Amino acid sequence: MSFKQVILVRMDLKMPKGKLAVQVAHASVEAVIGSSKEKVHEWYQEGMKKVTLKVADLKELQKFQREAQAQGLKTAIITDGAHTFFDKPTVTCAAIGPDTEEKIDRVTASLKML
Repeated sequence: MSFKQVILVRMDLKMPKGKLAVQVAHASVEAVIGSSKEKVHEWYQEGMKKVTLKVADLKELQKFQREAQAQGLKTAIITDGAHTFFDKPTVTCAAIGPDTEEKIDRVTASLKML
């Protein structure tokens, strides 16, 4: 069984590369912290595959996050604290997994890679 994690990134925010990278890292770590030790171990043993995917906006991000939760997948939503780039707290991205590729792909297969 292959494991992976996906991070959904809002394209409407037009974050600079550095800001985007940090938000993706926050999402990945947050989801891993809340995941089962067994899934994290399997994912780690396979090289910790991560894929960043594009979502149009907050509405689409929330839609995919709800679908993932309904499938029993661990998710994490990241809200930036508005200390640097944004003027107010802003939801930037969401992580799904780590979990099996098959299970995650049932939710995110229609999305394009970043």
